[in-house]
Amino acid sequence: MRGHLSNAVYGTLDYLAYPLGMLAAAPIALRALGIDRYGIWMVATAAISTGAIAASGFGDANIRMVATQEATGNRDAIVTAVRTTLGIHIALGAVMALIGCMIAPWLTDRVVAGHPELRADCLWSLRLASLLMLLRAIETVCVSTQRAFARYGAAMAVSLTARIASLVAACILPFFVRSVSLIVLATAILTGAAVWIQFRQLHKLLGVPRLRPQLDPATATALLSFGIFTWIQAMAGLLFGQVDRLIAGAAFGAAAVTSYAFCAQLSQPIYGVAAAGLHFLFPDLARKKARGSAAIRRSVTLAFAANLLFVALSLLGLLLFGNAILKVWGGSAIAQSSVRLLPLIASSAALSALGVTGTYSMLALGHVRVVTLLNVMGGLAMLASTYWLLPRFGLEGMGYARLLYGPFALMVYVPLVALLVRNSRTSVPANAAVYEEA
Repeated sequence: MRGHLSNAVYGTLDYLAYPLGMLAAAPIALRALGIDRYGIWMVATAAISTGAIAASGFGDANIRMVATQEATGNRDAIVTAVRTTLGIHIALGAVMALIGCMIAPWLTDRVVAGHPELRADCLWSLRLASLLMLLRAIETVCVSTQRAFARYGAAMAVSLTARIASLVAACILPFFVRSVSLIVLATAILTGAAVWIQFRQLHKLLGVPRLRPQLDPATATALLSFGIFTWIQAMAGLLFGQVDRLIAGAAFGAAAVTSYAFCAQLSQPIYGVAAAGLHFLFPDLARKKARGSAAIRRSVTLAFAANLLFVALSLLGLLLFGNAILKVWGGSAIAQSSVRLLPLIASSAALSALGVTGTYSMLALGHVRVVTLLNVMGGLAMLASTYWLLPRFGLEGMGYARLLYGPFALMVYVPLVALLVRNSRTSVPANAAVYEEA
């Protein structure tokens, strides 16, 4: 239990530190960059996250495979899994970086329409963001492997330090050179250094002198059979977590996306903290499943109770004090434009956060297809609704669209409860292979 609490604290700290840093950096960066350039920075940040998540969708497959092999003591299989995951992520990261460079001019023309003096800064920011997509994809291999070994403290230390340092750079550099592309360049340099350090740590953890990418056919097939669904799930999740800002920026311009970004950043910790704090449940249940443990139902029940309590208190706090926080954080103009938008975004984040326990449990137990289907359905419902909602409700329409995602996330508990009830009526087999999904 102490190990689980420690990992929960590290996971929560890993997630919270960067959003809190953004909360602190936002007023300074907004004042130094101005509304338009701050909007460009938010679009570039969203582009980085979008490309990185799309290129890192096999991180969960790596966690599950490494945790399972670690439970059985197969070190050679662990090294092969990590090397194969690295090869997949490098390939996906390169593809996403190329796509990012190709669409950068089009997105630039939409974001800075009417501000030709900002075009070069925006274009280079998006091109550098494309490089960061590849770096983040590689970094995910290091982080996911550390988490599979339940080393959440080691997984967070280096990457978090680099991200906080990038926020410090974002606060300082604009006072010397008013350039978003310079901020993104500094972020790329810091991220590259963090990846190099994490690879050094990974060499020691795995006991290998070099960690070259490879594509072992059998391992790649096993990773792809699970990872293709988590990748699709991650792509659907992008519609909820990042693409909404890109759509808002393209539809309403850089200035309008600033208000939306403030509301999203304030609400995002509801989902992010729940997901980060309970992430230890995923490798823990995967190990218990491999060992034939009968304690799975109890672990899921306790995790959901903590999940529900946190989400309820967080949503209540935002509904009561969110507007006051925005006024202090972003100024009166941001607060006034967000009076009706913040409750929508906060509620959508809360609905999705309630599905965290169910999602991790189903993934660990091997039922990735159900989770993927629900996420895709939610993402498509959100995306399709924007076509009708944005012209009628403006920026608030994006908030209404986000609300459609939550109910699909909660539907994961229907098959999970049925699975746990069915398993409680039967004995738990000692052979882990019985549990493996066909």
